[in-house]
Amino acid sequence: MLIHPMPDPVAFQIGPVAIHWYGLMYVLAFALFIALGRVRIKQPHIAKVGWKNQDLDDMLFYGMLGVVLGGRLGEVLFYRLPYFAANPLEIFMVWHGGMSFHGGFIGVLIAMWFWSRKAGRNLLDVYDFIAPMVPLGYACGRLGNFINAELPGRVADASLPWAMAWPDTRYPIGAGAVFLEGLRHPSPLYQMLVDGLLVFAILWMFARKERPQLAVGAMYTLLYGCARFFTEYFRTPDWEIQVAGLPITSGQVLSLPMIIGAIIMLVWAYRRKVYGAAPVLS
Repeated sequence: MLIHPMPDPVAFQIGPVAIHWYGLMYVLAFALFIALGRVRIKQPHIAKVGWKNQDLDDMLFYGMLGVVLGGRLGEVLFYRLPYFAANPLEIFMVWHGGMSFHGGFIGVLIAMWFWSRKAGRNLLDVYDFIAPMVPLGYACGRLGNFINAELPGRVADASLPWAMAWPDTRYPIGAGAVFLEGLRHPSPLYQMLVDGLLVFAILWMFARKERPQLAVGAMYTLLYGCARFFTEYFRTPDWEIQVAGLPITSGQVLSLPMIIGAIIMLVWAYRRKVYGAAPVLS
């Protein structure tokens, strides 16, 4: 049996300012975005359409706003609206955790639309360019969830070697912590490995060759949607509904449109067969 390590969520403190591990994971995610972007810009099929380091730096600011604002609003609207309606000031306490990927995904798309118009780029080309840099940042976020003991998994069989005693975050974590009933799947680590690292490896290989416009972005949407749908089976759902007598979790409900939309986009992309930078979408 494993026990959640329950690290202090505060990485270090400078005077009255506490720096949380969760926030540092986002800093690492943005740093990885820049580092991978520098590599991607040097790939021949990317370099030939004129992507520059300056584009990447400018894009990061818009992307950060999209991730933070969209992720937090998604958490509020998709998962815990009654709680935040009763505690509105906690909406701004992002260092406590609580960021929705699906909200962040929408937020980034909106932010990239604004950036693409400013930079004179086609939004579909922008999505293709940034998609392979996203999964590692997502993995960082899930590691932050694990450090905060968020997103506990479903009850696991005690014979599972990595089944874990999971602290109940409604009570103080540390010496004498209260644990949830039963051993749990460490679902944030599952999502870090599958939704993050595995999706990154597959998508990075796919994006190393020139693909039709929107194919890379659509492939990321499909891979993430399928991975998230799978890993949701091991995570305690925020809420779930019944469809044809089967329970469907909140994460699966939000991932289904991604899967269906991605399949449609992939078919469209390969039928159009548009390569290289395309005109700006107005």
